[in-house]
Amino acid sequence: MIHFENVGLRYGVGPEILKDISFHIEAESFHFLTGPSGAGKTSLLQLLFLALRPTRGLISMFGQDIATLPRGRLPSLRRRIGVVFQEFRLLDHLTTYDNVALPLRIQGLRESDYRQDVEELLHWVGLGERIHAHPPVLSGGEKQRAAIARAVIGQPDLLLADEPTGNVDPQLAQRLLRLFVELNRLGTTVVIATHDHSLMAQFEAPVWSLNRGQIDILR
Repeated sequence: MIHFENVGLRYGVGPEILKDISFHIEAESFHFLTGPSGAGKTSLLQLLFLALRPTRGLISMFGQDIATLPRGRLPSLRRRIGVVFQEFRLLDHLTTYDNVALPLRIQGLRESDYRQDVEELLHWVGLGERIHAHPPVLSGGEKQRAAIARAVIGQPDLLLADEPTGNVDPQLAQRLLRLFVELNRLGTTVVIATHDHSLMAQFEAPVWSLNRGQIDILR
């Protein structure tokens, strides 16, 4: 599904954030990405989300060469990707329900076809009592769970999550990871960036470590 070959990334004229990154990610696989703060994990996720283009090297996703792909084709590829970044990016004027349902509305689905799925997912992530609340009155952990629900509601081909359990208690973290595992079982490729080594130890998925802009495979 994804191929990186000698990818480098820098911002402006600064030093390279990512250096000679090469890897393959097979369809329906599950990966953890770890490493110290400032190692470039978020930048790597931005490349995977097609929010950035590499400074050098080759990236192929979904059979498309990203370097030569016209910008007008990028939105259709992004719709195949669910993403949870640390800033959440919820829309303040929409309720929790409407934020989570947004990807399905963009796909043109009727509300009668997805209402039950959205409500069930919100209850699963512990937001059943906050369905009609707006983001400004949600806690950080609640916003994070809403962002996760929005990312997974459409069963994307690829799910990218940056510290998705960082603002929740251990019990809920386990529940969210089970959600990701189930989504993976249904066919979604999952990449999770996390510092939580105890969480990674509970799953047999490959662990990649990003340090000083380069990737090492830990298992």
